[in-house]
Amino acid sequence: MSILAIDPGTTQSGWCWFDGRGVRDSGVFDNPEILQMAAAHPADLLALEMIASYGMPVGREVFETCMWIGRYVQAWRAPDAAMLVYRRDVKLHLCGSARAKDPHIRQALLDRFGPDAIGKKAAPGPLYGVRSHAWAALAVAVTVWDGIHGAAKAA
Repeated sequence: MSILAIDPGTTQSGWCWFDGRGVRDSGVFDNPEILQMAAAHPADLLALEMIASYGMPVGREVFETCMWIGRYVQAWRAPDAAMLVYRRDVKLHLCGSARAKDPHIRQALLDRFGPDAIGKKAAPGPLYGVRSHAWAALAVAVTVWDGIHGAAKAA
């Protein structure tokens, strides 16, 4: 089984293709390119980071991101099967705290996959090539993977 996970943004989104052992591919692309990817990707499951409301006013960027989330889901071959994952759930799963920040999440992922998780071009590790917003997409993928496979939570 493999997961295509997306960290949506207003104009670009991070993505990661994860198979439980490591990252098959990842990147940050313009949203129209991600939309085409979602429509034709061979992954078994689509998982997206979903926006949550915490009672604070939001701006145009949040609504544009919501629009892209909907477009990605609709483009997927099985829209009703797409999984929406809240950032808070990712933080709690990987770090055990809703107060975790991006560097904590990245470190939890590196810890999970071991000291040579990234590796080098000559000897790539399971997370080789993950950069920028693709880390957030990987965090979504790992959270969904663990939820499906019943893996123990990282602490």
